[in-house]
Amino acid sequence: MNIKLSPNHSLFVGLLFWTFAGNAASALAQATDWRNIENGLVIPDKSYSDQPYIVKTDDGAWLCVMTTGAGHEGASGQHIISQRSFDRGLTWEGMVEIEPADGPEASYAVLLKAPSGRLFVFYNHNTDNLREVKGEDPPYKDGIVRRVDSQGYFVFKYSDDHGKSWSEDRYTIPVREFEIDRNNPYQGDIRFFWNVGRAFSHKGTAFVPLTKVGGFGNGFFTSNEGVLLKSEDLFTVKDPAEAAWQTLPEGDIGLRTPENGGPIAAEHSYSVLSDGSFFVVYRSLDGHPVYSYSRDQGKTWDPPQYMRYADGRLMKHPRAANFAWKCQNGKFLYWFHNHGGRFIREHPNPGAIGYNDRNPVWIAGGKEVDGDAGKIIQWSQPEILLYDDDPLIRISYPDLIEEERNYYMTETQKDIARLHQIDTSFLNKLWHQFDAVSPVKDGLKIDWPGEGSTLPAELPAPAMPSFRIRDANTADYRGRNTTNGFTIEMGFVLHELREGQVLADTRDASGKGWWISISENETVEFQMNDGQTGAVWNADPGLLKAGKRHQVSIILDGGPKIIAFVVDGHFNDGGEDRQFGWGRFSPYFQSAAGSSTLRIGPALNGEVHYLRFFDRALMVTEALANQGLSE
Repeated sequence: MNIKLSPNHSLFVGLLFWTFAGNAASALAQATDWRNIENGLVIPDKSYSDQPYIVKTDDGAWLCVMTTGAGHEGASGQHIISQRSFDRGLTWEGMVEIEPADGPEASYAVLLKAPSGRLFVFYNHNTDNLREVKGEDPPYKDGIVRRVDSQGYFVFKYSDDHGKSWSEDRYTIPVREFEIDRNNPYQGDIRFFWNVGRAFSHKGTAFVPLTKVGGFGNGFFTSNEGVLLKSEDLFTVKDPAEAAWQTLPEGDIGLRTPENGGPIAAEHSYSVLSDGSFFVVYRSLDGHPVYSYSRDQGKTWDPPQYMRYADGRLMKHPRAANFAWKCQNGKFLYWFHNHGGRFIREHPNPGAIGYNDRNPVWIAGGKEVDGDAGKIIQWSQPEILLYDDDPLIRISYPDLIEEERNYYMTETQKDIARLHQIDTSFLNKLWHQFDAVSPVKDGLKIDWPGEGSTLPAELPAPAMPSFRIRDANTADYRGRNTTNGFTIEMGFVLHELREGQVLADTRDASGKGWWISISENETVEFQMNDGQTGAVWNADPGLLKAGKRHQVSIILDGGPKIIAFVVDGHFNDGGEDRQFGWGRFSPYFQSAAGSSTLRIGPALNGEVHYLRFFDRALMVTEALANQGLSE
């Protein structure tokens, strides 16, 4: 029986593909970890910042539009701006106010470039300057909502000078009334809506996403669904006011959740496949992202389903933006947050709890394959893409820009918008996850071939990286975190799953070190202790079977401070047993160094086939490649 390395296991660990050795290297790693959002380039704003979206103009600039304002999200004075950069975000020209700060709320802008080079910006506009709308009581006292940025009219302006200036006139797009509009408190006379999805074109036709809203209550929006606004002549008419618009899909109902799903279906992200099919993914309150395909350019859609990995397992995602992009190489990228499931769906207050935990950001790679009705996308297991040191920071509303085979992403936490260059080799490895074949040896410090040993073994313990060190460059010698990591891989068979049985152990007499054992739930448990601080995390329950050969990969990623498990080729995301399959360890944890001896079990209750130790966090894709070492 072959031992297979879990694709997921490298995942967790994964985005850190550098080898960090020693404190000097740790300092360098901390300064150069492109995944930490603080290492990105700040995009100027007026305080609040949302949806920093970018297109490349025909004069070579990057044009960024953003919703901003001096107050918080939804406050009076919220408006949209644009700005240009000729050095990939290092510097930006002065802001241009597409709508003024002292006018009615103008929000949630998206860009679209015509073949001629003309630029369009689409956004919400509170043209009638309503100061309140009807909502539910509670949470809104007397049923009055004073946040008014998600109603009014969906409008656009255009620019013929590459975004240096914008048309004085704004143009209203006629949006067809749906059932969700008639059911709102105004029976559709006032419409609730917004958009975060990227506009796109296909065969000379413009498509602009829109999310319709049913009402305001707990969690702000109480129901929503997606539509596509289509114009076949927007790019050709002389007067944009004369452009004809259709609202798709056909019928009276937009893109919703699967049957028996929740009322939230929002922030639809579209991609055009090579055969002309449209793919869409969007958020829900069900703990899983939702997707569908259209084979007739948005007129009709397949029944919505929850997203799955290529191996058939459901993906998890909270109530947050989750976007997919088709890249110039024909591959796809999918941004999501990799937790949720029934723990959001069954929560007493899912409308509010679903907004939490948008840090870190995870990314999956996609490739087109043939389906029964046309092309479909297969999705890889995920890797960590971006993180912030504060777990409560929310990272969202991204955009993707490609320039000369380099990849850049924007994001915002609603206070600071940033631009990040994504490591190209990282993405190339991700896209090759399905066909990775080369074993990974970079950072391999122990490669013990147990070869089915049934007796305990002892060997020199590996040198352990430090997660927190003293900063000698400060006057008070305070501590600072590194982005070091390590990965442990084990293959074994246990005749019985005995609670407390130790598989590997480096603890010294004081209890410092790391060890792997079987938990009371009959799963693999990892623990480490630095003498002051401890950490413990388990693999998902129900995976280990007595008498079966298993591979377990344990990934310690010192960037986002995450412990992750991959068991038998599957990244542990908690499944039906827990919301999070990955856990965090303390930023004050120093080192898992313990005894100079590594003791390996399982002592007459099975066989150990191998143990490997890497002094870095592996990517999932790298762990998949390591499967060949186990055969």
